[in-house]
Amino acid sequence: MNTKNIELNFRLLVKSIGQIHNELKQQAFHSVNTLLTLRNWLIGYYIAEYELKGSDRADYGDMLFERLEEELKRIGVSRSNKRDLYRLRLFYNTYPQIVGSLTPQLQKLISHKLGSLSSDNSILTKPFLQIVESVTPQSGIAPRELITKLSFTHIEVLINIEDETKRKFYEIECIRGNWSVRELKRQVNSLYYERSTLSTDKKKLSEQTQQKVELFNPAQSIRDPYIFEFLGLKPLEVMSESDLEDQLLDKLQGFLLELGHGFCFEARQKAILIEDTNFYIDLVFYHRILKCHVLVELKLSDFNHENIGQLNTYVSWYSKNIKEPKDNEPIGILLCTGKNNTLVEYALAGMDNHLFVSKYMLELPSKTEMQSFIASQMYEEIE
Repeated sequence: MNTKNIELNFRLLVKSIGQIHNELKQQAFHSVNTLLTLRNWLIGYYIAEYELKGSDRADYGDMLFERLEEELKRIGVSRSNKRDLYRLRLFYNTYPQIVGSLTPQLQKLISHKLGSLSSDNSILTKPFLQIVESVTPQSGIAPRELITKLSFTHIEVLINIEDETKRKFYEIECIRGNWSVRELKRQVNSLYYERSTLSTDKKKLSEQTQQKVELFNPAQSIRDPYIFEFLGLKPLEVMSESDLEDQLLDKLQGFLLELGHGFCFEARQKAILIEDTNFYIDLVFYHRILKCHVLVELKLSDFNHENIGQLNTYVSWYSKNIKEPKDNEPIGILLCTGKNNTLVEYALAGMDNHLFVSKYMLELPSKTEMQSFIASQMYEEIE
């Protein structure tokens, strides 16, 4: 028996399995993104068609989006607040040519479901489809390429660019360079289009730009809250946590609700988007006495300044994006369970320490209480 041939065949087997695994994994990421994008375009289409031809549209008038938000949330449609619905209508109005990328099944879905809204075939007429499908990269990105090579988060950035020529420029450059969402925003904010227009050597500028960009990794998109909500998942169901951390968070949640009077539980693994990066806060409470949010992070490691800095970033984000005018400033609690000791630190994001001590500390469990609780739970788990 030739052992060399056996070794080569076995390596080929491993290589083949690895290749098919990676290929289909990438296809899975792309499929979810593509279907989410098509879902959002179709919702925008439905809304635009109803506004034009809905038989009872006059009954809702200016309150259409408020009523639609209320009803869609009732039936469990994710991302259906008024702001999102306006955005989806804008998406459809900006890219009506995406209709040419719909499968025959989806085109039938449109014509069947909206047939009662109008007496004609509207956007789905054959001449329109022929015009749409003739779109070439020279006049912008072909519809199929747009929805398969860009995530919907990319598209959100593009639809906010009103100038059509400028938007098409970024479509082409983004897809050609495989830009991340953050990179696309950075290039828009750095006036790349305007600089290219004024440049005498556009090719050189483009080559220099593409060499320094942050690339888009489809695997990262699976952590996008859009994807979670589209699939009907919660971050906790997808994110990997150790059994120990998961159990400690369960007990910590109960501990704060019981000992820290005034705590009202809001969320576990709360997803927030900061500069195009998704973060997840372990526990979020609203304190009814302090009238503020309390963000809790648990780290199964020794304390380091990076952890408290990150939590301060979360607190600042909550202050800017979530805090209501009647609310007080949010705070954070960091619990670190190192090998030798348990440490509790507060993240105040610039709040005056005297105010925190004189007002907030009166209603919060003491550091000693929290440290003792975590230490005791850790001891039980280790035993």
